[in-house]
Amino acid sequence: MIIFTVKMATETERKFLVKGEFRHLAVEKREITQFYLIRDPEKTIRIRIADESAWLTIKGRPLAGKISRNEWEFRIPVKDASEMSELCLPGKIVKTRYLIPSGKHIFEVDVFHDRNEGLVIAEIELSEEDEKFDVPDWIGEEVTGNPGYYNSNLI
Repeated sequence: MIIFTVKMATETERKFLVKGEFRHLAVEKREITQFYLIRDPEKTIRIRIADESAWLTIKGRPLAGKISRNEWEFRIPVKDASEMSELCLPGKIVKTRYLIPSGKHIFEVDVFHDRNEGLVIAEIELSEEDEKFDVPDWIGEEVTGNPGYYNSNLI
């Protein structure tokens, strides 16, 4: 198996519930399924299949009072991801992701399906924790740091 490193960085992300229509603003749409190998208070290791691509992702938890955390992403063959999904914890996340430009940023809006039908969450990645960004009118309540909205807890 050949693994290519896609990303090794600190992730600084804020999450919001969505209260209005946004789909007409999307520049891209992806169908995503996620499975979790490990999910505990200190880390998650997940497999993500998005359309014709797949990744193995390792994430740490944010430090107290912070929203940034370590994240490593490795692109893997879809066939391997499908086989590894058999080793994962019970449950999965199924969602459609819409990419929506806003100022110099891009919101990733996830429309959840299956067990989480009706849940819609927007995420924005920032360069630093206090970075300013435009907040579109379809963005609702902020849920950054609320464990109930972590994808790993939605399985």
